[in-house]
Amino acid sequence: MAVKIRLQRHGKKGKPVFHIVVADSRSKRDGKNIEKLGIYIPTTNPATIELNVDKAVSWLEQGAQPTDTAKAILSYKGALLKKHLNGGVKKGAFSAEEAEKKFQTWLEEKEKAIQAKKDQLMTSKEQAKKDKHEAEKKVSDARLAAQQKAQEVAEENDAEEVVEEIISEDEAATDASDNKEESQA
Repeated sequence: MAVKIRLQRHGKKGKPVFHIVVADSRSKRDGKNIEKLGIYIPTTNPATIELNVDKAVSWLEQGAQPTDTAKAILSYKGALLKKHLNGGVKKGAFSAEEAEKKFQTWLEEKEKAIQAKKDQLMTSKEQAKKDKHEAEKKVSDARLAAQQKAQEVAEENDAEEVVEEIISEDEAATDASDNKEESQA
């Protein structure tokens, strides 16, 4: 029986969740499977992958062929490396303890790299949020300054109009009194 390690799609439209499964190559994509090895959620950043590495390695050693995407996931989680190290143990190149030690050091380095990426994404999100807040504050300050300037101009115009009215009333009053004096004389 030809056995494949592949992805089985679940989840809603636009929000896929894939199960990493071992299935007969002749079965449907979302059909019957032999064993579930883990899950893969591509929508998160970085993608969420939960995988039982030991089961995956045992299936790989039995001859299961991973699809391209499943192979990339197995490589990312270290299942292919562990299979490679187990081959070295079988050939007598090094002991099982050395192989496990190499695998654990690789796994720790990988976890550090993943954590660094998560931290970088968080800091970039926080920086973007901070920049957006500063830009909004700058725009609101500019609006407030323009509003205050417009209000000052309006007050000055009102004051000038009042002064002009007073001056024009005084001139009218003096003109009227001059006219009365001229008409009486």
